[in-house]
Amino acid sequence: MNINLKGTNITLTPAITEYTNKKLVKVAKILSWDPSAQCDVELAKTSAHHQKGDIFKAEIHIVGANRNHYASAEKDDLYVAIDFVRDDILRELKSNKGKRSSYIRRSGARVKNMVKGLWPWGIKIK
Repeated sequence: MNINLKGTNITLTPAITEYTNKKLVKVAKILSWDPSAQCDVELAKTSAHHQKGDIFKAEIHIVGANRNHYASAEKDDLYVAIDFVRDDILRELKSNKGKRSSYIRRSGARVKNMVKGLWPWGIKIK
């Protein structure tokens, strides 16, 4: 998986880059079967003149083979925003994995039932 970091209105320090890469290890592990997966991470400061409210934003956009996932979080701390967006994208990836495996199991069961229905119960095939 290829990870691209982008900073908007903030400078990406080595500490921020290292923290983000450390948090995305689990995402890379889930997507290890797809080497063509592209993960774009954008860390931003929404404005420079806020006195109250959420000012840091973290976004993750994953594009790969038959997949397109996006998650975003706005928080008052950049590291908290990174944690929230990572948890959100992991939840989405795990949900998609469960749906895919469930679909494969259901389709296999349907094929098995169709094959069972082709032969009468009393005849044995050698």
